Amino acid sequence: MLRKAEINDVKDIQKLLTFYASRGDMLSRSLAELYEAIRDFNIFEIEGRIVGTAALHIVWEDLAEVRSVAVADDAGRKGIGTQVVQACIDEARLLGLKKVFCLTYKPDFFAKFGFHVVDKSELPHKVWGDCMKCVKFPDCDEIAMILEL
Repeated sequence: MLRKAEINDVKDIQKLLTFYASRGDMLSRSLAELYEAIRDFNIFEIEGRIVGTAALHIVWEDLAEVRSVAVADDAGRKGIGTQVVQACIDEARLLGLKKVFCLTYKPDFFAKFGFHVVDKSELPHKVWGDCMKCVKFPDCDEIAMILEL
């Protein structure tokens, strides 16, 4: 079942994100960050277990980021990632945003939604606040992509 995240979901969301962060696939998120951003998150739940998540983080009046996209290893290849990302895109349209971007190691996945690769320098400096926490900063090897809505 796809739904908006609730406060009681935060620890399970963090557990899912930490699995991928420990592999270097994404930034880790503290509980404080997740509680502050809980309204950004869409989750996919199966039999009471959170198996997928994605967040739409508003950056500016016309720009948002799809971030924290994760699907449990044992729930992959079932369209869960597609559903949580599509929910973020739908919400961005509903809010009247003009562009959504992502930083990813999976460009083919995001291309299915219409995202296209851009040079990171095209993204506003405001975007890089979280990057300061990354061990790969300033040598980021993620691919920047944008979707025009």
